[in-house]
Amino acid sequence: MLPADLALLRTPSAPSLSPDGRQVVAAVGRIDLEANVYRGDLWVTPTDGSAPPRRFTAGKRDGRPRFSPDGRWIAFLRASDEDKPQLHVMPSDGGEPRRVCEHPLGAEAFAWSPDSARIVYVARLPEPGRYGTDKDVPPEKEPPRRITTFQYRLDNLGFTNDRRPHVFVVDALAEGAEPVQLTRGDYDHGDPAWSPDGRTVAFASARHETRDEDAASDVFVVPAEGGDPTRVTATDLAVSRPAFSPDGGTIWFCGAPTDLAGRTTGLWSVPADGSAAPRRLTDPERFDHEPAFGGGVLPLLVDERAVTTVSMERGAVPLFRFPVDGSEPRCLLGGDRQVHDYDARGGVVAAVVSGPTSAGEVVVLEDGRERTITDFGALLARSASLRPMTELEATAPDGADVHGWVLKPAGTGPFPVVLMVHGGPFAQYGWTLFDEAQVYVGAGYAVVMGNPRGSAGYGERHGRAIVGDFGNLDAKDVLALLDAALADPELDGDRIGVMGGSYGGYMTSWLVAHSDRFRAAISERACNAFDSFEGSSDIGWLFVSHYNGTDPERVLAQSPLTHVDRIRTPMLLIHSEHDWRCPVEQAQRLFVALKQRKVEAELLLFPGEGHELSRSGLPSHRIARFEAILDWWGRHLKPSG
Repeated sequence: MLPADLALLRTPSAPSLSPDGRQVVAAVGRIDLEANVYRGDLWVTPTDGSAPPRRFTAGKRDGRPRFSPDGRWIAFLRASDEDKPQLHVMPSDGGEPRRVCEHPLGAEAFAWSPDSARIVYVARLPEPGRYGTDKDVPPEKEPPRRITTFQYRLDNLGFTNDRRPHVFVVDALAEGAEPVQLTRGDYDHGDPAWSPDGRTVAFASARHETRDEDAASDVFVVPAEGGDPTRVTATDLAVSRPAFSPDGGTIWFCGAPTDLAGRTTGLWSVPADGSAAPRRLTDPERFDHEPAFGGGVLPLLVDERAVTTVSMERGAVPLFRFPVDGSEPRCLLGGDRQVHDYDARGGVVAAVVSGPTSAGEVVVLEDGRERTITDFGALLARSASLRPMTELEATAPDGADVHGWVLKPAGTGPFPVVLMVHGGPFAQYGWTLFDEAQVYVGAGYAVVMGNPRGSAGYGERHGRAIVGDFGNLDAKDVLALLDAALADPELDGDRIGVMGGSYGGYMTSWLVAHSDRFRAAISERACNAFDSFEGSSDIGWLFVSHYNGTDPERVLAQSPLTHVDRIRTPMLLIHSEHDWRCPVEQAQRLFVALKQRKVEAELLLFPGEGHELSRSGLPSHRIARFEAILDWWGRHLKPSG
């Protein structure tokens, strides 16, 4: 796969079934390299596979389509190159979309009412005079911001304390209907859901007194006509994705302990009137319902007997039905692949499923039989040589199992090796097409990647094994995986590079400070010094104390910059100027320290980008990044051929 092959990717998301289960609508994302933008089209496909997908909308950035419960309408979010995503509705048999509301910063999550007449949604409300609300006041002329809280900004979004997200209800079918604002105050709100009778809306929010000092949030309910919200959970979890039971008596939701570090997200239930404490349904060592990257809308689909949702599992993301009585769940879509989004109606399940050489297709499950009804990946498959993933098992020095994969180029080795470490740390590499790995293997490098302790998908004990001890067990696991891969004579143990982003960038910096086995390294959007990260990162105030501890000496000992005197490996540092998760000072401090010590180092800075550059940055920047990486490896690892 070449960097420019990004333009061939077609990525479906947010499948929604018609009430009779005979049609599915999905958004399909693509990159327009000529315009240097992302596009999104809506496609409708019969679930029996009797006809190919039919493009329903084109030329904009359309996403998150949802059939109305009566099947007559499709609601979706539409953005243009100039405008934020706004909520639109169009007839399900075709026609012109109609914008149902307009907000300066656009609309976010939404849901149809049971009677198909109203839509509940979330929109951010900017302070007057900010964010373009006054055309005569550009950003650089806005008044100063007075900050009094820990939580006031978010990477890839910006400041949050002056544009809180609130919940609205609008009559979706009436021309010119005015939305009704259901929430108010200096709070964030999200994940709205209707009660079955359409009288109540549930949502997630943090409204407790200490909300700025912790990660707790609650499920609230509010009358759909307006009124005071009522809290129904106990302010002891970080909650998301509430959904009512069919009788309206129970609210199901996802929740994780508030210290967050390596904690799995469980499936919980609570009486809708808040009359009893929440109860956890799923085992924290077996199930985790919150994929860190690559997840879509991920609704909780609740019926009388079970809740349907995904879980992370050793690099896979299967779809399960979890019986409400706590009995053994049933896997609906499993195997060496990942479910990214899904819907179910009338015994039919539609899901976006990806695999090692597929970015995702719409798969339908009916009467126990699967069928893939789209072929959006055909263009990439015809044009690029996609390489398979080979599973790899290793053993760490203390006997712990380490799980990962190897991808090898076509042809005969020995191949130079790139060791990749994922971000998080509580995330996972897995059974899905990973553009990064495919580009590097396409350029002649064998890629080794895996999930050391601290990763997600292997239970809570595995995820928390590195708390307070970064750079120990995780580093040993990564090197054990590399050693196991090098048992293959087609991998050249004398030409090894290491790279990673975010926590993976941290681990890259750490490894070259503690090992001389790498010819070169690429540390990207890394955290290199926890002392400054604690204050400069949007999450540093919470992350460092939960993950690294509160002892200043131990925090410094876990920072790669503390050990910079040991680094001799040539390093390319890649960072974005607007990264608020791992701010650019993290790269600058390491770069200066390396230059002062006469270590070969380069700093590649991307303007206008945040922490998500490699996944959702400007297309031209993503390609330029790939080209710089391949140039660096070409200079230092010299691929054959």
